[in-house]
Amino acid sequence: MADRMRAALARRKGISERAMFGGICWMLNGNMLCGVEVGRFMFRVGKELEAKALAKPGASPIVFTGRRMGGLVWVDEAACRGRALAGWIKLASRFVATLPTK
Repeated sequence: MADRMRAALARRKGISERAMFGGICWMLNGNMLCGVEVGRFMFRVGKELEAKALAKPGASPIVFTGRRMGGLVWVDEAACRGRALAGWIKLASRFVATLPTK
């Protein structure tokens, strides 16, 4: 899964990779964009796009230490096959690109 994400992000500018949360995350201009964990992807879509993201197949909210993390979604690996992964990256990029560079 990490290799698939690396390949999908390879030509994008401003991308860096970092070990976080027991998995691997990719940053866009220093802000968390997406990540992978065993069997699922994580995307930072922001609170305004969260409902749209959660309506897609395979998506679920992220709950960390009993607290729902607004603007972040898990997406099952099976729901990110083919062109779907690029669609999720695009959705997350819409939000993260609006954040100031770190």
